Amino acid sequence: MPRPSPTRQVPGPGPWATLRRGGWPLAIILVLFVLLGITYSVVTPIFETSDELWHFPFVEHLANGGSLPVQHPDQLGPWRQEGSQPPLYYALGALAIWPIDTSDMDPVRWLNPHADIGVPTADRNINMVIHTEAERFPYSGTVLAVHVVRWLSVLMGGLTVLLAYLLAQTIAPGDRIMAWGAAAITAFNPMYLFITSSVNNDALVTMLCALALWMMARYLVEQPRWYQWVLLGIVLGLATLSKTSALGMLALAAITGIIVARWQRSWRTLLIAACGIAVPFSVLTGWWFWRNWQLYGDPTGLNAFVTIVGARHPQPTLRQLVGEWQGFVMSFWGLFGGVNVPAPDWVYAVLTPMGALGLLTSPLHLYRLRAQARLDASTLGQLALVALWPLIVLASLVRWSLMTIASQGRLMFSAMTAISVLMAMGLSAIWPRKLRAIGPAILSATLLMVAVVTPFAVIAPAYAKPALLDEDELPPMARLDASFDDKMMLLGYRLDDASAAPGDAVPITLYWRALSPMEEDYSVFVHLVGENELIVGQRDMYPGQGTFPTSLMRPGDTIADTYVPHIAPTLMTPNSLRVRVGLYQLDTGERLPLAHGSGDAARFGEIVLPEYRQNSIPNPLRLNLGDQVMLVGYSLENSAAAPGQAFHLTLYWRALRDITEDYTVFTQVIGPDHSIWAQVDSWPQGGASPTSTWRKGQLVEDSYTLRVKDDAPAGVYQLQVGMYDSQVRRLNLLGPGGFAQDNRILLGNVRIGEPAHESR
Repeated sequence: MPRPSPTRQVPGPGPWATLRRGGWPLAIILVLFVLLGITYSVVTPIFETSDELWHFPFVEHLANGGSLPVQHPDQLGPWRQEGSQPPLYYALGALAIWPIDTSDMDPVRWLNPHADIGVPTADRNINMVIHTEAERFPYSGTVLAVHVVRWLSVLMGGLTVLLAYLLAQTIAPGDRIMAWGAAAITAFNPMYLFITSSVNNDALVTMLCALALWMMARYLVEQPRWYQWVLLGIVLGLATLSKTSALGMLALAAITGIIVARWQRSWRTLLIAACGIAVPFSVLTGWWFWRNWQLYGDPTGLNAFVTIVGARHPQPTLRQLVGEWQGFVMSFWGLFGGVNVPAPDWVYAVLTPMGALGLLTSPLHLYRLRAQARLDASTLGQLALVALWPLIVLASLVRWSLMTIASQGRLMFSAMTAISVLMAMGLSAIWPRKLRAIGPAILSATLLMVAVVTPFAVIAPAYAKPALLDEDELPPMARLDASFDDKMMLLGYRLDDASAAPGDAVPITLYWRALSPMEEDYSVFVHLVGENELIVGQRDMYPGQGTFPTSLMRPGDTIADTYVPHIAPTLMTPNSLRVRVGLYQLDTGERLPLAHGSGDAARFGEIVLPEYRQNSIPNPLRLNLGDQVMLVGYSLENSAAAPGQAFHLTLYWRALRDITEDYTVFTQVIGPDHSIWAQVDSWPQGGASPTSTWRKGQLVEDSYTLRVKDDAPAGVYQLQVGMYDSQVRRLNLLGPGGFAQDNRILLGNVRIGEPAHESR
């Protein structure tokens, strides 16, 4: 007979009895979650959630009888990288929508070619698709199908909320304050609501990982029978078939089996646990791993995913990943849309310290249990599982972020219930016993308030179309009345700032009126143009800040449209810029001409950039090369040169440390195809000041004469500089947090030959 384990001898009530004991607070939390989830699903336009643009086509493909995609970088389907994902979520979604006619998917999934995905902007253009009246209720076709799958995700999210409560009650039986807190923190996280009200496989993998974690925690307070290990293996297999990130759960399952077997001092128990988990897991997932191995030479298929989405190069260091912490935190609490619609700054400023406080103080729960003589081996084992699971997910996320850009806090949601339990545990432990509900209640109430407001105050306005203006509603403006091919008229503009500095954003409001029906979708370009007709700032998008293509505009439609181009941070001063605006067809590049043969762009305004020096250094910069040297300024005598002539460039370097290696400076004028038309590679000051002699803080003035090749064609070229070592390995340009942005510094554009001046 195996010896009894050092666990609680009474495992507690079953899950249904435990949920019933949750009472009206748990019922309210669940109802609020479902209502909020449906609200998010309705308010957020379709295809405007994280990767839904690619998740849903996978679902639709299976619903229409398609087989699993075979991924080829040169033959991408509309599912792009998501076709490499395990198929369970997509198969369930396909079953839910198979009766729905989705033949209208292509026109409904109308892509915005200029969308700024993953980048919050000052002038929107964040919509990944163009939204039309077809999306209005009552839903039909593809729009209905998307919402049905979204509601399926909401159901999965609701089950996860209940599992958070069950997990907390399993760890701390009878402590309903902690359990209610864990359920509420899970339910009211705005980003979790956003993800679980979208077409996204995170909803299913989070639910199944939560189920597996609760099962393992329960196994530590009872003596599981063989079929319970089989059930765990099935759940782990289904989780892995939902998303590869669930593979980390196998480590927890192994730990659980080892602990139970050790407590029972039974090799037989260990064998039963191992076989009970491994056999169903292998049966469920083996075909998937074998298929990936045959197709991609990788059982997980992640190499195909990375090939499509793009490998990260250069690979960041851990220090550089830490520099991405801000975006990681934002996307845990709420970074909506295509990771380009942030919540107000105060949301992160309030929620982050509160959540961090809960995590950091969670060990106080152990201290209290020990003081009350209620800390037993089973509780320690359960808490170890709960604490270990987020660490495993974080470690796998770090590894994944080294392979491709993926530093998003939402990717921690597979450990959502564990994180919520730890937060509730810590926030309840820091208060006196009679007041211990205050901490979880404050965080839950704050989350609920943010969650309720966000759909209407943050998400909906981000995708709103511009208001149509009557003539008498037009504000004061500088009038232009420039007609583009009798299709669109630029009535005028408003330019509030007549002066700026390099790197500044320049808001420009344009007033457009449609003159005739248009079948084409014309893109607007807004250029900031400096001397020699060089573009030093640019913004391209559809009208209405990306939401109102010209084919949807009716004659007479008049809108105000704000564009915020950024002046190049490396622009030389003093300078004077003009604004150049026009319309063009993206597929051909053909511009609409102005009426009366006056060119193809309206030119107006003036933005003055006064001379900017810092400690006598012209055009000051702070561009870090490999934590070795910093380019702190530069000057360029001429921004245009004819073939055979030269550009005269002076660089100002500052050593960031005592340098022991001799780096070579490269200065190049390169064309669009990266061909080099002028170049000088040299040690600084022509070899007179090798970098191995530089000491920390030393300033070095370094001049170059770049002669243009005699056969260089006229056009606009880029001026780039940098450094490389004796092995011709370039120093990386490091951004905030040490993130490697490039292996060169682009100083801007130069012109070879005479500029082609445009008149209005």
